[in-house]
Amino acid sequence: MKKVTEILTSKYFIVGLGFLVWVSFFDQNDWMTLKQRQKELDNVKENIAYLNSEISKMEAERNSLIADYDGKLNNPKELEKYAREHYRMKYADEDVYVIEK
Repeated sequence: MKKVTEILTSKYFIVGLGFLVWVSFFDQNDWMTLKQRQKELDNVKENIAYLNSEISKMEAERNSLIADYDGKLNNPKELEKYAREHYRMKYADEDVYVIEK
């Protein structure tokens, strides 16, 4: 019992305990901040995965619309459909009504 009280009242133990408390709660890189940063990192990784999937979808869409090496369009009807839907292009004698959900 006497040895335990000597260890607990030792200046090295007290300084070490104070250091651990300081690093755990009051330091710039404390435990709570590290948890928040880990959560942010997870959110950013999810966002990167979502954006990579969107990039692959857009590349597939682009590849269906671009021209062959001969200069001919892969699918002119798809190109026209894309232009009408995304850029609201129309012929001179047409009216376009946009219905948004």
